[in-house]
Amino acid sequence: MSEATATTDSRSVPERRRKNPPRDYSKSGLYKLKDAVKTLGKRAIDQRTTVAKVLAQWRVDLVNDLGGPGSVSKQQAVIVDLAVKTYLILESLDNWLLQQKRLINTWNKSVYPVVRARQQLADSLARYMTQLGLEKRKKPLPALKEYIAEKYPEAKTKCASK
Repeated sequence: MSEATATTDSRSVPERRRKNPPRDYSKSGLYKLKDAVKTLGKRAIDQRTTVAKVLAQWRVDLVNDLGGPGSVSKQQAVIVDLAVKTYLILESLDNWLLQQKRLINTWNKSVYPVVRARQQLADSLARYMTQLGLEKRKKPLPALKEYIAEKYPEAKTKCASK
């Protein structure tokens, strides 16, 4: 009888086989970055960093392409801010994606969801750019008298003294 109990005790339970391979737990930080930008806005990024300086320059260039700060409406300014935030997230995702070994899940034979999210962000940035207009606009020119008075202030004083 002791022999029977020994055989039952020595039997090992078969190990379960996993249907799916273990999950890759590397995270892109997409949702964390989106939440930070959404709740904190510009304060989410330290303005002294290189990223903040590049974003600020990109925003200035975009506003200048629209004709300068004076010719941008409030609606356009909102779209510019959305475009800058989207650009930040898109560039961060691109950077993360380029560091990955592969972008395709070989088990499911499909791309990772972050690749789809990146494409959606790229499409939304393209829509923002389309709404703003793809052509470069010139700043409105001042009237001739205003231009001469601004460019040659001494000419006005000479004319007044004669």
